Amino acid sequence: MRVVTWVRRVARVAAWAATLLALAALTVGLVVPRLAGGSAYTVLTGSMRPGLPPGTLVVVRPVETGELRTGDVVTYQLRSDEPAVVTHRVVAVGVDGAGELRLTTRGDANDVADPVGVRPEQVRGRLWYAVPHLGHVGRLLSGEQRRLAGLVLAGLLLSYAASAYARAVREHRAASSRGTPVAAGRHRAADAHPRERADA
Repeated sequence: MRVVTWVRRVARVAAWAATLLALAALTVGLVVPRLAGGSAYTVLTGSMRPGLPPGTLVVVRPVETGELRTGDVVTYQLRSDEPAVVTHRVVAVGVDGAGELRLTTRGDANDVADPVGVRPEQVRGRLWYAVPHLGHVGRLLSGEQRRLAGLVLAGLLLSYAASAYARAVREHRAASSRGTPVAAGRHRAADAHPRERADA
């Protein structure tokens, strides 16, 4: 009987841990980029090994052209206004024959730079943060599914916050109702304790 109870407890803890891990992953991969005005992409090739191996989720934020520097990792469109993108490191910033800015990029694992310079309008953003393996999860979801997952997660987080607040209010009221009217000085001290706990 004790073994069965222990197994159930372990299974319950494992289920909660998996749920929290999934929520954390969705928060990092979907909610945070959306709130910060960023975009999330999945690394598909090994051109940025070892730092960004395939399956890594990279989150980028928009950047002004004049802020780009050699060494920045950027995600850019292979061709303007087309969805295909690449995440590579800027190895040089210069101008072309027409006096327009061009970025020379290269994958960290590549021996040579990318053959075509990147125009500023092709840049989708500069690397903000990256999470190994999380990109595999993102690839399983379509764009609409990712949007719905983000909305569901936001709803769950709001529900949790509301329930936590309601629980704190109930505990505060219960603690206040248990107070015993004694001498005035002690009564004030007893009232202060629940308030401090509720505000913490």
